[in-house]
Formats: sequence, C-alpha cells, structure tokens
Amino acid sequence: MNQLSAKQNIQAIVKAIKTEEVLLREKHPLLAHQNTLGLAILLLSLGALIGAGVLYYLAIIPAWVCIILAAIATSISHELEHDLIHKQYFSNLPFMHNFMMLTVWLMRPNTVSPWFRRKMHLHHHKTSGTQQDLEERLVGNGIKNPFLRAAVIMDGLLGLTINAKRFKKEIDGFSFFKVFNAGFPIATSYFIVLYSVIIFNIADLFIPLTLNSPEWLLNTMNVFEFLMVVLIIPNIIRSSSLNFVTSSMHYYGGVNNMLEQTHVLTSRLFMPFHLFSFNFGKTHTIHHFVPNQPFYLRQMLSEKILKVMAQHNVRFNDFESIKNANAYNPN
Repeated sequence: MNQLSAKQNIQAIVKAIKTEEVLLREKHPLLAHQNTLGLAILLLSLGALIGAGVLYYLAIIPAWVCIILAAIATSISHELEHDLIHKQYFSNLPFMHNFMMLTVWLMRPNTVSPWFRRKMHLHHHKTSGTQQDLEERLVGNGIKNPFLRAAVIMDGLLGLTINAKRFKKEIDGFSFFKVFNAGFPIATSYFIVLYSVIIFNIADLFIPLTLNSPEWLLNTMNVFEFLMVVLIIPNIIRSSSLNFVTSSMHYYGGVNNMLEQTHVLTSRLFMPFHLFSFNFGKTHTIHHFVPNQPFYLRQMLSEKILKVMAQHNVRFNDFESIKNANAYNPN
C-alpha cells in the first residue's frame, strides 16, 4: 500500500478516470453522440429480448437458450437504467428520457420503478456502507445468515417482507408500503405471474388441475408459462446474479470514505454472475469515483483504471469481507 492519505488516493483515482475518458473521447468521436448510443443500445437489447421470445414461440430455440439470451439482454437494460438514473441520456428531452426509463422497466419487471429507484440510488451514493443505504440492504448487503441472504438475493419481495421490521427500526423514513407500491403496476404483475405459476404447478401435483380446470384458466396459465421463459426466469437469473455481485462487493460497516465503499471483483469465481450482470463487479467501483459516465465507457477504460485503483489502496476480491457480512476491516 502507498503512504498517501485517503483523500489523495481518491483524487488520484478520479483524475485518472477523467483523464482516460478524455483520451477515449478524443480517440473515438462516436462517443460524443451519447444520446444516440444510449437509444441504439436500448433498441438493440429490446430487439434481442423480443427476438429470443419469437424464436422460442416458433419452437426454433429451446427454452433454456431463450432464457440465457433474454437474461443477457435484460442485463444490458439494467446498465441503461443505471445511466438514466444519472441522467446520461436525453436529460433535456423529458419525453425520450422517460420513454427509455419505461422501456428498461418493462424489460426488468421485477424491480421498483426507475423513477423511485433514482431517489434510492442517489441516496446510496451518499450513504454507501451504512445502515441508511436502503438500496444495497434490499439486495442482501450486511446479512450474515447465508440462507436469509440467498432468499433476499433471489426474491426481492420476499426479502422486503422479511426485513421490513428491521429496516423500519434502522433506516430513517423507511416505509414497507412506499417501497412495495413503487413496483406498481409492473413489478406487481411480475409477482402475480410468478406466484400464480408456482401455486398452480404445486397444486397440480395433488389435484389434476390440467384436466379439470376451465379453458380460460388453462389459457391464462399457458400465457403465464410463456412469460416465465421469456421474461420471468431470465430476470430471476439476471437480478440474482446482480444482487449477489453487488451485495458481495459493497462494504457494510466501518466505511469512512470512498476507498472503503467497495472492492473490485475480478475472481474467476464470479465469471458466471458477471455474464448476467454485464461485468458489474469489475466496473462498478469506477462508478463510485465518477458517477456521471455511461456504462460502456466504464467498460472501455476499466483495464487501465483497475491498475490505478490497485496502486491507490482499492481492494480486490476481499472474500474475508463477504464471509463477515461485508464489514470493512481496516487491517
């Protein structure tokens, strides 16, 4: 470790990120068209999601291929939502900006609305690593019990329900219904489809529902099961991967500055999860130092900047912290 103060290390990292961004923008003039790039990426990822659904509907690809393709497409939409929260696209054109916000929500229906999440995420940047960081605590950060942590990571509604009492005591202004209602109507519909399919199939093991149910119910379940393959299961995989990665790399407790908010995950153990979270664990720490950058730019400069971070006391693959409920150990 170097002997610079935390402030000096932070300043060096921020300077390196901004310098590399300038160099990349000079080298690639296309990067100046940020709005167009954001919209193009959105339409391509949406097209990939719809295309995978059509191919599955026509029985050209099996369910598992559709699920993988859709999960990757929706992981891109998450990165776009993250950028939109920081107003990286069409900040001066409300209609286009809100159109993109709505589209990424429709592609990821198991989340609260991006307009609500904007407040939660900006608060995360101010309170990262503390009890007040609702965004990270909702996805398992700071939970030591591995079974409870797994439940929270895989099912946001279950996690919210389980932790509501604790959050009410520990997080200023927390309201279960405020967070729950922030998912209406899209996340609400998602959970209706998910739990309807689960309940129907469990009941069918004991009661032959497929033989005795009215036609309207069977038709509805057929639609729901199609949505499970095209949208629901892919987003379970996407969000579980993302939640596992983000709750592993963010510290909880003992955090005093930006150097202590996150560590970088480059371990091969996280490769499967990075596939469905768009390399989140390797690049998100860059975002903590310079929030106002589009996600693809972080990917482009990450190779050089991770070396700079390693020289300035940012930790990498701190598995001890993961085992200790994300606590930051200064030693």
